[in-house]
Amino acid sequence: MKKLSCDLCDQAFEAETFEEWFQQMMGHYKSVHADFMAAAASKSKEEGAQWMADNRTRFDAA
Repeated sequence: MKKLSCDLCDQAFEAETFEEWFQQMMGHYKSVHADFMAAAASKSKEEGAQWMADNRTRFDAA
């Protein structure tokens, strides 16, 4: 089980896999960081892929 905090605040989430952690983060982002989610909707697919890659690296290193 890995514990990793949100990249925008200090709230931490625990999960066995990156996919489980990502699902927790999606709910958290939608409820707590709605402004970030709205801004992210206008970003390119490549920027979204980079966010996923960066956070997978963070999760794997935890």
